Amino acid sequence: MPLTLTPTNTLPSDGFTGTLIGRAWIPGNIAGPSPIVLRADGVFDLSQRFATLSELLESDDPLQALRSTPGSYLTSIQELLANTGPHATPDKPYLLAPLDLQVIKAAGVTFAASMIERVIEEQAGGDAAKAEAVRDTVRAVIGDNLRAVKPGSDQAMALKALLIEQGMWSQYLEVGIGPDAEVFTKAPILAAVGSASLIGVHPGSQWNNPEPEVVLAVDSRGRIHGATLGNDVNLRDFEGRSALLLSKAKDNNASCAIGPFIRLFDESFDLDAVRQCVVDLKVQGEDGFVLAGASSMDQISRDPEDIVRQTLNANHQYPDGFLLFLGTLFAPTADRDNPGAGFTHKPGDQVSISSPLLGTLHNQVTTSDQATPWTFGVSALMRNLADRGLLQR
Repeated sequence: MPLTLTPTNTLPSDGFTGTLIGRAWIPGNIAGPSPIVLRADGVFDLSQRFATLSELLESDDPLQALRSTPGSYLTSIQELLANTGPHATPDKPYLLAPLDLQVIKAAGVTFAASMIERVIEEQAGGDAAKAEAVRDTVRAVIGDNLRAVKPGSDQAMALKALLIEQGMWSQYLEVGIGPDAEVFTKAPILAAVGSASLIGVHPGSQWNNPEPEVVLAVDSRGRIHGATLGNDVNLRDFEGRSALLLSKAKDNNASCAIGPFIRLFDESFDLDAVRQCVVDLKVQGEDGFVLAGASSMDQISRDPEDIVRQTLNANHQYPDGFLLFLGTLFAPTADRDNPGAGFTHKPGDQVSISSPLLGTLHNQVTTSDQATPWTFGVSALMRNLADRGLLQR
């Protein structure tokens, strides 16, 4: 059964101490999405000043702009969360993913442990049954600890030469320890799902996993304003067969979950706090299987600011800003069904991704063809905002 959201299972450990913003679907004569802010006395609609969350984050000082905007009372946080998910009723507000016009970007192979797993996927050709034997071979040559190798450094280039000589070089090592980060578009604008939504795994995949990640909220000028959590649902077999299948491995209906809220940088939370975040993952299957793991941001090979600079620069701009997945340390290898077969999702899996200062993102697994189709795109948003009189300023 889908999980019911509550303040206890959703909010950060320090409750309303931080500045939490997001989006909600607002009922009415003309229903539609609005930016919201959470305060101790309830949830407030910001749309009369900011039609989109992107517009708020593009302001000169989003934190001060938010503090000077009272908004209109919408509902209590308890009622908003309780009405969020597949059971939501349209006559009450419900939570959405906390982004709208921002592009959804993702960085890959930013942690040494997951980098090694990507090499294993490649060497195994996407076959989970071969992965354990390949894992032993790869680790015998590469080892487990590549974190001390600074990407793009002389040490990294020397290691590259050695691995090429031994026939173990990989495209994943190229982006893991080379000068250029892997940054790709995870999903189209407005395609992400929020907490309590179903997430989609391609029905043709036999080897896949969740990817629990910290996600930065960045404006068009490259200013990092806050962070949230994300699930970069990943098909290990598709990507392992060929790196050219990355888009099919990453971008499917409902395959990108973000939420529950963006925590803006303020007196209680900053980029250094992000650098120290520990992201916990728990998967509970209807078959009784339980998987738990953690990803510590202090193990990342590239600093978040460096990844942002590699995403937004003179060669690429994002006029409405972007959300950036920072990658994950976690790559599950625990056997679920058969020895040596590793982990893969099953429909009905409950996935919870949490970090004390960011709260918890909850989703249930289905296949991408069974998840609710994505129909509310940019043109639908613009028409909706115009019909609600929110663009006439």
